[in-house]
Amino acid sequence: MPTAVYPGTFDPPTHGHLDLVERATRIFPKVLVVVAHNSRKTPIFTSEERVSLFQQALEERGIQGVEVHAWEGLTVDFCRNHGAKVMVRGLRQSGDFDSEQSIALLNHRLYPEVDTVFLPAREEHLVLSSTLVRELSRYQVDTSPFVPPVVVQALRQRFQGDA
Repeated sequence: MPTAVYPGTFDPPTHGHLDLVERATRIFPKVLVVVAHNSRKTPIFTSEERVSLFQQALEERGIQGVEVHAWEGLTVDFCRNHGAKVMVRGLRQSGDFDSEQSIALLNHRLYPEVDTVFLPAREEHLVLSSTLVRELSRYQVDTSPFVPPVVVQALRQRFQGDA
């Protein structure tokens, strides 16, 4: 069975992200989470902070055997460097498929050995996004229904200065 890579900016990691990782571990023997740099986004957490938050969230949820890496570059290059043959991507709404399919086709052209597996989001995560979580946090709305406790605390520290 191939190694799977789950890439994203994860700013911050949400329950939806963790759900996809957990489901991917049931399908693939090795799952690598790639905290990627996206030049079109300005994250609120550094790459190192996002890696740490994701690792702590996995631990809180009891998900074992998943490696979390920071990466700046093409995800297909990460896959090639780590011998990964599968990328896992989540789909929330119908529009996600169109953009994700384009990315999957391009990735396959750049690295023919990689295939993309799409996992549909569970119903409770359909409208959940890191963007939404960041916006709620800015207005001091409780984000605990959407993110793990370690992320709730990090968001409070970032936006409210709470310890």
